[in-house]
Amino acid sequence: MRIFTPATSANLGPGFDSLGLALKLYNEVSITEQKISSINIIGEGSDKIALKKNNTFVNIFNETIASLNGKNLNYKFNFVNNIPFSRGLGSSSSVIVGAIAAAYHMAGFKVERSIILDKALQYEHHPDNISPAVWGGFTVNIVNNASVYTQKADIDSNLKAVVVIPDEPMNTKQSRNKLPSHYTMNECVSNLSHAAYLSSCFIKKDYDNLRLACIDKMHEERRMSALPELFKVRDVAYANGALMSTLSGSGSTFLNLAYQDRANALAEILQAEFPKFKVKILEIDNDGFSIKS
Repeated sequence: MRIFTPATSANLGPGFDSLGLALKLYNEVSITEQKISSINIIGEGSDKIALKKNNTFVNIFNETIASLNGKNLNYKFNFVNNIPFSRGLGSSSSVIVGAIAAAYHMAGFKVERSIILDKALQYEHHPDNISPAVWGGFTVNIVNNASVYTQKADIDSNLKAVVVIPDEPMNTKQSRNKLPSHYTMNECVSNLSHAAYLSSCFIKKDYDNLRLACIDKMHEERRMSALPELFKVRDVAYANGALMSTLSGSGSTFLNLAYQDRANALAEILQAEFPKFKVKILEIDNDGFSIKS
């Protein structure tokens, strides 16, 4: 079997730990039963010996499948990793969701997305990272009694993501440590209102108001201060047709949304301005993970 799990962009400005989006950039894993376990990696992490000795996907897959059927079998895992590590594009979420869904499929259980998502929450406590990988599209998420409740909206095909991927990673834990332990009432109200408005814009497909909606007062600029060039990325993006420009997850990638007829020009301008960074045009994934037998 093969499983494809999309990249995700979390937070989306004011939607701290709550809002997410799935992108058509996939990690692919092929799994076959065999006598001796083996791991092969192409792409991200292929040069890291530690990923073959202690692989998170394999560990979660084995834990999950053993809990389902009580069997400890051996498998051949072939990884094609396209989602960059530690760049705010949900590489860890792809691993977690993919491993759990693959285990359910290989164990012969029905792969119910709501169950996969709740199981993934045990490994990744921020639903905005894992929910888009499960459901696809734009997701609004809350956690109640260890379960994730999601509202999803599909995104029109004429909306493209132009992602700017710096050559420097950002550690999520260190990035979160930059955030204050208390916020003012004005900051809280601002984020509540903007997150609600941003959600409404995606659901109603009112993309022209995304720029106003994605203003954040809680985390974004504090995190961006670790890589000041990101402020210029945002300025250049907005000056050249971006509908929305925001830190992806905890960074360092910057997510820019644009209409299809502006995406190529925007990508070319951003690449010229930031030659050391990678710039990719990605479509929005509206389906979440997929399994092929």
